[in-house]
Amino acid sequence: MEYPPAVLEKAQRLEQLLRRVAAGEPLADLNAELSFELDEVGLAQHQAKYAAGGHTWTALIDGRHGHPRKAHSALREWLYARKEADASLRAPQLVQEIQAQFGVTLHAGHVNHLLRQRALTAPPGRPFKSPAADDSAPDTAPPGEALDHAGLFFPGGRQD
Repeated sequence: MEYPPAVLEKAQRLEQLLRRVAAGEPLADLNAELSFELDEVGLAQHQAKYAAGGHTWTALIDGRHGHPRKAHSALREWLYARKEADASLRAPQLVQEIQAQFGVTLHAGHVNHLLRQRALTAPPGRPFKSPAADDSAPDTAPPGEALDHAGLFFPGGRQD
């Protein structure tokens, strides 16, 4: 597995620290010089790991070095331009377009996260409904006719 140069360099510095502590140098001075913050417990853990790995610096490689970014800069710029061009697009549609365009599978939540970083998301909640044309027409029934049979459904509801 390929590791980033910073991870390899850290393992080599840690090996230096362990060898120099074994030679008798104080841990506090080595922590300051080699940019570590090891205490006695951490030192003992690294010494055990180093001994179990055959006294090589490769045994000290920290396996946590991140993961490749799926949403690389070209993809993000395309996403932002696409959303600015058509504000009605939603995350599920954009996920499908990203899959077709870049061959990368992202989750809709991550796409929304990326859009929020640029303030390109829609306001939260359901979109407002525009009033229909039929709702604006006035009622054609005469004023008293709509309540003529109100007593049938609601006893005592119609009092003359």
